[in-house]
Amino acid sequence: MMSDPLPNGERSRAAARRFARLAFVTAALTYALIVFGGIVRITGSGMGCGEDWPLCNGQLIPPMDFETLIEYGHRLAAALVSFFVIGVAAYAIRHRRTSSIAGRGVLGLSIAAALMLIVQVLVGAITVRLELPTSTVVLHLALASVLLATLIIAGLRTQQRSGPPGPARPDDTYRRWTMGAAALGFVTLVVGGLVANTGAAPLCQGFPLCNGQLIPEGGGLVHLHWTHRLLGYVLLIVVAVSIERTVRQGAPAAVRRAAVASGLLVVAQIAVAAAMVLLRLPSDLRAAHLAVGAALWAAMVVWTTLAFRQTAPQPLGQPAGALV
Repeated sequence: MMSDPLPNGERSRAAARRFARLAFVTAALTYALIVFGGIVRITGSGMGCGEDWPLCNGQLIPPMDFETLIEYGHRLAAALVSFFVIGVAAYAIRHRRTSSIAGRGVLGLSIAAALMLIVQVLVGAITVRLELPTSTVVLHLALASVLLATLIIAGLRTQQRSGPPGPARPDDTYRRWTMGAAALGFVTLVVGGLVANTGAAPLCQGFPLCNGQLIPEGGGLVHLHWTHRLLGYVLLIVVAVSIERTVRQGAPAAVRRAAVASGLLVVAQIAVAAAMVLLRLPSDLRAAHLAVGAALWAAMVVWTTLAFRQTAPQPLGQPAGALV
């Protein structure tokens, strides 16, 4: 038997590169599945396969009308994502002794992703069986968002420098602000799911106020929608402060790039939301709102992960640590 010509260090780095590619591809597919799920909701295709699961209208390949095609396509896409998530976990288990995976929490994250996938599949089946109750639909979105974050973090951790991140300086507050911004972004995303699935979306007309009022009149659904908007406005402010501190405190270049990307996406998300409300909720803008929101969540996960896993920040004008 021929021996492996690569030294241990190079084998470990090669395993890390392959794992990172697999994790990021799986994260991209998960993101696409989240957007696809929104299209299922927007087109009213959630019951396109009836109450059957895992079959569709009692068949493996059913006759296709529009709603069935959309829902069946979503299920096939979910099966593809499942295959890749299991592949991520299997690869991490196989290479669990390599330095790029051992000791960085990558194995645990990969197994957690596989367990979340199982829960997500079960929630999806329950959602169909119960004919799309709001609680399980929103839980489905939240779990998918956590799965997306887990895959991104696992991929990024294999790319960090050896050793723990450097110590924070006494005035280093950008990491805490970044974490807070990401947590607020997740809450805003989930509340947006509630707005979309409870019928609250059309109840706040006009922009930036709700029905021309700072404190709108109306029932709980009006206030739910207004709460979602207020969270978006607060998120814009928190992200802006986080970016300012990230830049001023000399965070590494990769962290600054992720911060700027998150800032651009939060501005784009508010712009899409404004257009969506002013144009009376056209389907394409509703889909775009979810797509940009999920992309913003992914960018903030990258930003936060890099902020906590990078070397210590450097004063502006001095070389900053790199990811690779």
